Amino acid sequence: MGTLDRYGADTIAFPYLGFDFKISPTAFSIFGFEIKWYGICIAIGLFLAMHYCFKRTKDYGIDGDSLVDAVFAGVVGAIIGARAYYVAFHSGSFHTIGEILSIRDGGLAVYGGLIGALFLGIIVCRVKKIKVLPAVDLASMGFFIGQGIGRWGNFFNQEAFGTNTTLPWGMSGGRIQNYIINSRDFFASYGIEMDPFTAVHPCFLYESLWCLAGFLIMHFFYKHRKFDGEMICIYCAWYGVGRAFVESLRTDSLYAGDLRVSQVLSLILSAVGIIMIVAGTVIAKKKNIPLYCTTEESKQILAEAEAKVKEEEETKKARKQKELTADQKIISGEDEEEDT
Repeated sequence: MGTLDRYGADTIAFPYLGFDFKISPTAFSIFGFEIKWYGICIAIGLFLAMHYCFKRTKDYGIDGDSLVDAVFAGVVGAIIGARAYYVAFHSGSFHTIGEILSIRDGGLAVYGGLIGALFLGIIVCRVKKIKVLPAVDLASMGFFIGQGIGRWGNFFNQEAFGTNTTLPWGMSGGRIQNYIINSRDFFASYGIEMDPFTAVHPCFLYESLWCLAGFLIMHFFYKHRKFDGEMICIYCAWYGVGRAFVESLRTDSLYAGDLRVSQVLSLILSAVGIIMIVAGTVIAKKKNIPLYCTTEESKQILAEAEAKVKEEEETKKARKQKELTADQKIISGEDEEEDT
């Protein structure tokens, strides 16, 4: 298919399809502060994930209002964890807390984000006395939405790409070409051969589609789950398999020795997920363990939450009615004075 031209830094191209775009990683600036497309993609993914999950809380026997603090903690944990994981494996050690918190410098790892989100989210669930497994099951569906959309931030940054390919959907770009040229020594140390003027695998696209497919599977399956914790196990099994494959193509993997850290973790995660699905199904059937959403405890919590909402609505309605009556009295008094 021929050698590609040298692209400008902001050019993103799908040369075999005849498409190319000029897109800067920066969407716009506000008072000199740059807003990146990467951040916008993550924000959209987070918003849609939260919107979907909060509409499904009752299906898991959870009061949505009580889950707000856990969600907030999960978001904070995801940001810190994603950055800490990247810094740890990218540089081999932590230098300063400031380096970990310097999110604008780039470098966020999905697995670190998941670990951080689950860690802080579970802690808050325990403090707020929210059942952990149903909450984690619900969150796993949101993970797929957030990752599927958030991965498009890599498209705008021209990152998370793979080895050279002649497949029709192979992509290239100025930043991709520069990265390959400047990383020849790194590639050589791991036996990777890269041509900057040949298209590469759009790994961000593969993972995005895999995550969205996983979400659809979980969306149609969650009402048929057999035990609490099954959804997070499905997430682990499905995502682990896909990520292991995608990681084998990527050229910017984080390494521990000669091993791709995320690939090894993905294979372990997938194996654990599959084992837990089988074991959980057998145990739930043998011991006849009900889903939390079918228990009297869950039904009582949801009933109390619904009663509280109705009470607040009635209080607001009574307050508005009282204010309206007071206004009518004032108007009536003014009218009487005018008649006099």
